[in-house]
Order: sequence, then C-alpha cells, then structure tokens
Amino acid sequence: MKSKLAILSLALACPAVMFSQEMMQTTSTTEVVETTPLNSDPRFNSWSVSFGGGVPLMQNADLKSVSNGNTLVGYSAYFSIDKAISHAFGLKLQYDRGETRQGYFNTKDAAPANAAANLQAGARTQYDAISLLGDVNFSNLLRRVDSKADYRWAIHGYAGVGVLAYRAYQKDEFGQRMMTEVKPFKFNSLFGQAGAGLKYKITNRVDIEGRLMYVVTGDDAFDGGGSDQYSAINRISAKTSDNFFNGTLGLTVHLGKHSSSLMWHDPLEEVYNKVDELETKIDNIKLCKTGDADNDGVCDDWDRQLDTPAGARVDGSGVALDVDLDGVIDLYDKCVTVPGPVENEGCPVVSNSAVSTDETIANGVEFDLNSDRILPNNTPILNSAISYINSTGGTYTVIGATDTRGTEGYNQALSERRANNVKQYLITNGADASKLEAQGNGKLDLKYPECDPASKCPEWKNKANRRVYFKAK
Repeated sequence: MKSKLAILSLALACPAVMFSQEMMQTTSTTEVVETTPLNSDPRFNSWSVSFGGGVPLMQNADLKSVSNGNTLVGYSAYFSIDKAISHAFGLKLQYDRGETRQGYFNTKDAAPANAAANLQAGARTQYDAISLLGDVNFSNLLRRVDSKADYRWAIHGYAGVGVLAYRAYQKDEFGQRMMTEVKPFKFNSLFGQAGAGLKYKITNRVDIEGRLMYVVTGDDAFDGGGSDQYSAINRISAKTSDNFFNGTLGLTVHLGKHSSSLMWHDPLEEVYNKVDELETKIDNIKLCKTGDADNDGVCDDWDRQLDTPAGARVDGSGVALDVDLDGVIDLYDKCVTVPGPVENEGCPVVSNSAVSTDETIANGVEFDLNSDRILPNNTPILNSAISYINSTGGTYTVIGATDTRGTEGYNQALSERRANNVKQYLITNGADASKLEAQGNGKLDLKYPECDPASKCPEWKNKANRRVYFKAK
C-alpha cells in the first residue's frame, strides 16, 4: 500500500517519471519509464445531447394551474447540447418549449356565465426559451477518491439564465383573446431556472433522467392576467412574478468515440491505471548489476555485510540493525531496546548479588509522576527477573516507593499500588507467587534523600525515587 501511494504521488506530481536501470552505477545507460499526462489521452466523452418532455404547473401567480381542486395540465419539451468541463461540472445550452394552463377552467372549455362576476378566468401561455445552465454532478463531486466501484445513479443540480418569449391567452365570458406577447432577446424577456435531476445510466451511451426545475419568469403577465397591474385578474393577489414548476422525463445520449463519459468517470482512474503500469515496470527493472546475494535490498557493490540473515532489517550499507548496540542484531534480540549479553539473547541478566542488595533490577523500575502504570521500557527487565526468581530457592519482597511530593497518606497508598502492580505482572507472566510479597514504603524510602523537598533536585532524581525494587528475604 505504501509503495502504491508513493507511486501515486509521483504520477500526480509530474507527467514523466524516470527510473534508472543501474541506479547504483555511475554509467550513462538508463531505462526510462514515462507516464502520459492525464489530459493528453482521455478515455471518455465530454459531449452529449439531451431531450425530453413533461408537465409545467404554474405555482406562483394570480392564475395558477392548481385551483379550486382542478389541475390544468399543460406540456413541455426540451432539447440541449451538453459539454462536460470536468467530472463534476458542465454546461448546457438548452431550448425549452411548452404551454402552461392556469385559472379556474381550461381555455378550450366553454366559459361559465358568471366568470367575470366572480373574477374567474381560464388562461394558457405558450412559451419558447433559450438558456445557459450550469450542471453540477453532486454524486461525482462527493464521491470518495479511492473508490473504484462502478455506479449507475447520479444526482445533478442545474441553474442558469436565458431569454423567454411567450404568448398569453385569456378566456372569459367574452371569449378568448391574447393578453400579452413577449418576443425574445428583449430586456424584459430574461428569466432564470434552477432544479435537480436524478440520472440512471442505461448503457455507456444512454442515460435516463427525471428532472424537476423551478422557472422564475420575472413577469406578472405570464399567467395570462395581462400587463395592467390594476386589472381585475392581477388584483386577485399581490404576486409580482409568475413562476412555475416543470417536471420532465428525458434521455441523454453521449457523443464521441470513447466507451465512457466524463460525467460517469472516476477522475483518478487514469492515475490508478498509471500506478498499475508503473508497478509492473518497476518489478521488471533490474536495480543491481552485480546482484544482491543476501536479498536485503542493497546491491553487493555497496553491501558491507553480504551474509545478512533472511528477514533482518538493514541500514543503507546493508548491515543488520542492532538498535541497542549490544552485539545481538534486532532479528535475534528479545530485548531490542535494552542492552544485554549474547548468551542471554540480548536481554539484561539479573545477578544473585543484585537481588541480595536493596536496589535491584537495574537500580529499580521507575514510574511516572502520580502513576502506578508499568512503563513499556521496563517489561524486558521484569521478564528477565521472572526467570531468575523461578531459578532460585529464595523469596523476595517487592518494595514500592515515591518521591516527596504529596501527603504521606497519599504516597503510602501509591507506593503499595506500584508494588502490587509489579508483583501481579511477575505472577501473570510466570513468576512463582509463593516467592513474592509486596510492600509500600511511601515517601520515606528515597534513593536520593537530598530530594526532600522535591524542588531541591532535578527531575531525573525525583523519577529515580519513584520506583519499585526487590529485597531478598
């Protein structure tokens, strides 16, 4: 995984990545592995056309499509030329045509006799519109960059402006007549629309989409009420803009010679392909002309240790690592961070003379301030002590101590917890429980008596006072 991330960063950083075949030799012969820039050979299509039809419903007007429990249904159709700028954004040049029907009765029906008296009217509006829409692919925009899974659903958002031409007809008891006509490319013909769509990829060439758009006409005469703001129709309510919803169902056909579309494309797919290619080529590159006899990753010409054991970690010169410098390489060292002799597998030895003194096991197991937790660097020492305790016939007292901070009662309890924790660790890991007792001496058992109070000493001396040690009985 780490190697793949490293190669990925190289592929993103530069359009050509070169690897030397004889990296460790000062020769002029090299083998070059190149990657193609991501935008020079795209394997996806960016052009498409969309078309469909649906039903517009007047929502914000004096004469609406839904009134008095009756729904007056019109029709709409659209056609657009689409260009994907990136995997998540595109543009649409769209033409819309349709007819909205609104009011209290259909204009194709006979008008009721009392239509004027009750301010009732039927109206229809035939419109043509051209708009430029922005297209945001939210599914691609929010998609995980490390996801390679194919997907067939996508949520799109649309918004844009354009010009609107329409002819609005009204019908009442006096008959049907055209109330307003607006021709395109006029200042008062500007309109806006926004909405969302849900797409499903039928094939790599064809998508089906359900879309709901909200159209803001900016015109109080669009509903057929006329341009006179004081007319009876326009005084029904204080609406100043006749807006409508437009629900449609349509198809998108992707154009081009490639098999996939940019809007259905993972933007990092190109990079992943290059990574796979680079990994294959790297595996085939022979880095060492003279070979690597011990397979430690260091060419023999540079390897200072040609017989490194299999599995051992090495430094840059091919020498097996020995972190604690005790002569036992880490591969065989059971106490990697604590020095110890070879005959004890790199772990320290607890001698009989050490156990018989007051301070044993490397002069005590130290603790953090106000803590009874056994520190990880002490476990190798305690593990060695287990072997010694089990191999001798004596019994031992595990003694806990603290520094001089805090009250006497607090420190007494803390020292007992430290001693009991060490005793329990020894027993849990195999020590003979019958050979061990625990005892707490509080702050009265100082390795450095001059550290009373603690402020008189450096912190390393206070830490040395916070300890657990053994005494032989």
